Formats: sequence, structure tokens, C-alpha cells
Amino acid sequence: MIPTLEDMVRITGLRVGGQAVTGTTYTSYQEPVGRLLGLEVRGERSSLVQRTALQASLGVASARHQTGESQADYMARLTEDARAVLAEEEGDAADRDLWRFLTLVIGKLILGTRVGNYAWGAALLAHHFDSLGTSSRETGVAGFFPLLQVWAYYHLPSLGCGVARRCSAVPLLQHWRFCRDERSLRRQVTLIHNILDTIPFGHVRWTPYVGESDAAQPWVEWDRPYFGRDIWLHCFNTVVPLHHRLVARTLGLHQAVVEFPTRQRPWERPGRSFRGIQQVTDWTV
Repeated sequence: MIPTLEDMVRITGLRVGGQAVTGTTYTSYQEPVGRLLGLEVRGERSSLVQRTALQASLGVASARHQTGESQADYMARLTEDARAVLAEEEGDAADRDLWRFLTLVIGKLILGTRVGNYAWGAALLAHHFDSLGTSSRETGVAGFFPLLQVWAYYHLPSLGCGVARRCSAVPLLQHWRFCRDERSLRRQVTLIHNILDTIPFGHVRWTPYVGESDAAQPWVEWDRPYFGRDIWLHCFNTVVPLHHRLVARTLGLHQAVVEFPTRQRPWERPGRSFRGIQQVTDWTV
């Protein structure tokens, strides 16, 4: 079992159809950042442009997150303040301010989700596949952990579910409230390992979304043509294959023993992903 494109769409609400989140990546983004934003670029790669500089350029330098204010309220207030400034700009100046505003909102305040017509859900799934084995800690994995947690709630309910918070909420990630487990991490991992080792076949929900209404989830209907297919998942400079034969059981089909073809050496499996050469490989081509 692995998370599928349908899992991504239903749980996170992110699109898996549309333009691939890919292109030419750079070893340094200082030049394009300075050119597009027209602001002073710092030397550190982690934060090329300060948030305060972005806010000042948009005329909202005084807009600060107030104590007790939710992120949604803060975003709404910041947007309202910036709208008046943006409305006065025209032509190239308007484009520049729009780039600055998107950089502020997406890069500094929230994770980019539904920007344009890009397949952010497919990119997130590719990132998960590529990074699950990168952690050196026994109790940790890389990636967006709440996705895997909610995925386990629906597919492996015997592991123990979270507490349903809003039963009518979509995407499905909003259904759940995560409960803190006071047991040690080592104890938690041991219990989960024991359950996984002994989980009966009948306790796996292979198709947990049967009967789930699509009426309030138009993104599910839009992306349905991509479900259940062999497909390439793009995430910036990484391309990962999603093989139908690895998830046939999850799709409600018969799944035979999976055979991996080998190359020159019997122990070598085909690469699970491809990485482009920075500043050279453009995967959109």
C-alpha cells in the first residue's frame, strides 16, 4: 500500500491535474529574485528577502500578527491593506507588486497550495516518495506528516484514529483533531510496529472513499482522470514514477506479487526517481 493520487486529492484538497510543478532549478536564486522583486537580496539562501522588506514595499509595513489573532484573520487583514496599494499600480509596476505580494503570502506566511493551475498535490506526493527514506532517526520521516497520519486513519483504522472534529468538512484533512499521546516516542513506535506486524487482511480498508460524496469536492471530479494510472510525478527538479501495479489492491483490483525487473546486476532495482541537473534540465520539455 502507498498513498495514491486520490488520497492526495481527498485528504488535502490539492489538485493532482494541471501543470507540473517543475522546470529548471537553480543552485542560487539570488539573480531571479532580485530581478523580479526589485528588492535588495541578502546573501543567505534560506531567506533571500526579509519579510519586513516585502511588507514595506507593499505599503503594509505596520501590519503585524496580533496576539490571539488567527492566521486566517491576519491573512484577510493583510490582504485588505495591500489591495488598496495594488489597485493604484499599472503595467510593470503592477506585475512587480503582484510578485512581491505572492512571495510574501506564499513564501513567508503559508505553504503554496492552489496557485494557478499547478498540480501541487502530485508534487507533494512525489516529495513524500522521494523523502520518506531520508530520515536517520528511528521515529521520524520527512515530508508532510499529517497527510500520512490521516491516510492511516482511513486505510488502517485499527492503528487508532484521531477524534472526528467536523464530520462534514472537506477536504478530509479537516475532519480530524490530532490527540497528543503522552507515552514515549519509543513506546508509541513499538506499539505501531506490533500492530502492523499482526494486522489482519480484513482490517485494511482498501477503498475507504466508497460512498463519499463528490458534490462538495469539485477538485475530486476534476482530477478523477488521473486516478489509477501509471504517471510521472514532478516536484521541481525531481521526477518520480507512480506505478499502477504497486497500488492495484488499493484501487479494488487483484494484485499479484510485484516483480521488479533488474538491470545488469541482480540486486539492482530500477531507479525510483530521476533528478535533473541544476540550471540545465528543464523537465517541462
